[in-house]
Amino acid sequence: MFDEFYGLKARPFQLTPDPEFYFESLTHRKALSYLGYGLAQGEGFVVITGEVGSGKSTLVAHLMETIDPARMTAANVVTSALDGGEIVHVVAQAFGLPVPGHDKASALGAIEAFLHAEARLGRRCLLIIDEAQNLSIGALEELRMLSNFQLGSHPLLQTLLLGQPEFRETLADSDQLEQLRQRVIAAHHLGPMEREEVQAYIEHRLGRAGWSGNPGFDADVFAAIHEASGGIPRRINQIVNRLLLLGAVEQRAHIDSAMVAQVLEEMNSDGAMALARPQPQAEAPATEETAGGEAPVAPPAAPAGLAGEAGFDAAGVAALIEQALADRDARIGELEQAMLELAAAPGTREPAWAPEGDGKVAELEARLAEVSAYAAKLEARLDEQEHMLRHTLTMLIEWIESDGGRREAA
Repeated sequence: MFDEFYGLKARPFQLTPDPEFYFESLTHRKALSYLGYGLAQGEGFVVITGEVGSGKSTLVAHLMETIDPARMTAANVVTSALDGGEIVHVVAQAFGLPVPGHDKASALGAIEAFLHAEARLGRRCLLIIDEAQNLSIGALEELRMLSNFQLGSHPLLQTLLLGQPEFRETLADSDQLEQLRQRVIAAHHLGPMEREEVQAYIEHRLGRAGWSGNPGFDADVFAAIHEASGGIPRRINQIVNRLLLLGAVEQRAHIDSAMVAQVLEEMNSDGAMALARPQPQAEAPATEETAGGEAPVAPPAAPAGLAGEAGFDAAGVAALIEQALADRDARIGELEQAMLELAAAPGTREPAWAPEGDGKVAELEARLAEVSAYAAKLEARLDEQEHMLRHTLTMLIEWIESDGGRREAA
């Protein structure tokens, strides 16, 4: 109705995911970067969580539009409460595999044969699991087992898990999912949009539907929508849909704050307003599996001043490398200084076999033990620094090669 009144060629605020209307907010840009990094590794699990309506499915749909189907075969599963045996059959169906019989072994055999065939054709396989919070622990363990399929040393399946905040908690807290946690190579929690992004989001979606300025909006409309929606895209869509409908009914060419108040009151009275009151969630750091299969560690955040609307530039890359190397040199200096202090300590030249030096020998051995422990700690920190530097450089190279660092918010 309102699309005709305002001369729109499509419905810009539909509630179902549509990659044509994808808007790259700051949190979505971060998520896309972690997704790109994770997929470039070609193995393990990538986890994206967020509130209902935060844009997880739209983000993945947008990503899939950029993937060459000649190089990657993807299957999408929207889960209900599935157990271990059921998830295997659902995955087989998602890849379009006929399974002779209904036993788990037949389904696993069909999946493995398919993955091997795709690998020989030069295609990677990606399994996308939406609503992962509905999966049982047994089903998650079956997904982990599927990630064991290999051709030589080449992993055959990578899995992307999308879920609501409770899935994030399950993954972090369950003592039965330690092996799965160790295979998570990247993770991100989608937060709400910032206040200043709401206007750009609304105008972006209107523009994709052919908007030419009708209707217009008062500046304070966007602040009111952000407050009511909490910055969650689907909640914003709900409110703006009602606003445009009200505007069409009342033949209004301009949307003002009084109309927003009226719509919010109506949504509150009919029960829809409850959906527009978010529960704040802290953003989860991305994780990368360590080389030794140890507990995942968070990748380094971009130093202040390097990450902006245009992403990382060449100067930023150089500054990041110099900072990491400077930190490393400082820690090496600490280790050398500790060794020099030990060498200069009184009594360190006493022969270890001198009877009168027994007390000093014991003291020296104690100091050696302390310095050895300190040196081990420094070496661990140096290893972590090297790992973080390699990780950062990998991400920067991926962004630069894909031109991702120069993307602008639509």
